[in-house]
Amino acid sequence: MSKKNEEKKLRPEQEQERPGKEFKMKPVPESTPVDSHLKLKGKVALISGGDSGIGKATALLFAEHGADIAISYLSETDDAVTTKKKIEKLGRKCLLIEGDLAREENCKKAVEETIAKFLKLDILINNAALHWEKERIEDITTDQLERTFYTNFFSYFWVTKYAVPHLKKGSTIVNTTSVTAYRGSPKLIDYSASKAAIVGFTRSLALNLIDREIRVNAVAPGPIWTPLIASTFDEEKVAKFGSDKPMGRAGEPREVATCFLFLASDDSSYMSGQCLHPNGGEVING
Repeated sequence: MSKKNEEKKLRPEQEQERPGKEFKMKPVPESTPVDSHLKLKGKVALISGGDSGIGKATALLFAEHGADIAISYLSETDDAVTTKKKIEKLGRKCLLIEGDLAREENCKKAVEETIAKFLKLDILINNAALHWEKERIEDITTDQLERTFYTNFFSYFWVTKYAVPHLKKGSTIVNTTSVTAYRGSPKLIDYSASKAAIVGFTRSLALNLIDREIRVNAVAPGPIWTPLIASTFDEEKVAKFGSDKPMGRAGEPREVATCFLFLASDDSSYMSGQCLHPNGGEVING
């Protein structure tokens, strides 16, 4: 603890006999529940990879709670348009931004177009990702390694870099990492490494932005049924996907979206630099 914090008195000096009486405390502890209705009313959220999967489920949940949404996506226009229509049906505005976030200029563009449309930004969800299975490290080409890190990590850094100047006190950033960042994956070496980088990025950025009162957290999903799974693994593995977890199944995107809502809203006002683990019951140290 810094000397500055040691000298700062957060409460009036006071003392009670055990076990203590709450009504005598100054101030009285706040125990009124946080309003559970429209937790993001009036907020604007930028969600990368928001066209489908976890990003889509998060976008729809945020819209249900009153947020307008900007969705950055690679090239899946049909999915993006479908998601936009669902958001607008919920009575919220939605901006679609097509572009490869593996390129820094597109990260800057995503933020600039969001600000141009909504005039502000309150919530940043870094969620875009890709992976390929490889049996041996010798099979991972430099091109694949670079592509993995440019998409999964560099894009998070760049989008955040351009977003932070627009974020105000009380804004939130939530990054998508993975269970593989904590326990590894023998056939997803580069992917797991990129997701581990996101954990370190989240913790460091949380400390860096804490004086600006901008909170930064992460979500580390386990096996979740998304288009990335169906387009990465062979038929047999897809059929058994998630069956080896304690719950015996893969999770659904909507089961992860609630973690993002919690971390993006005032429900998690005393959390920063932390990670939630919706992974089907796998115990992870971290």
